[in-house]
Amino acid sequence: MGINNKIEQKKQIKKNVTYEFHHLGIPTSEIKPNEFYSPVMKMYTSDNPGKFKVQWHRFEKDTPLSKSLTTQPHAAFKVNDLAAAIEGEEVLLGPYEPIDDFKVAIINDCGVPVELTQTELSDEELWKRAENGQGSIYKS
Repeated sequence: MGINNKIEQKKQIKKNVTYEFHHLGIPTSEIKPNEFYSPVMKMYTSDNPGKFKVQWHRFEKDTPLSKSLTTQPHAAFKVNDLAAAIEGEEVLLGPYEPIDDFKVAIINDCGVPVELTQTELSDEELWKRAENGQGSIYKS
């Protein structure tokens, strides 16, 4: 089996589930511009202005999220079938709907948190809904 076949084999993680990179989440203790606050998760989230889809996550000391989620970076992937994608996985969080029509689960991938999302909404629509409090974690 050549290297290209090995790479292609790794890309298809689960049969009939597609994975599209969404963002890289990085914990931070610095206040960032344009943060959205979640009173439920006790965390702030903001997009990095660069072109490679990085999100900053800043957590309050009493966040209900686990230490692995608040201290380790995570990759996030948009999937076509969240239920199938998390089947048989160790789920660290979720599945839940933090923003209306945006389903999320975080799994443990050999000690690394990986966020999986399912939605038909654009990033602009997601942030607009967060800003308007349309979701379980952004309502005040």
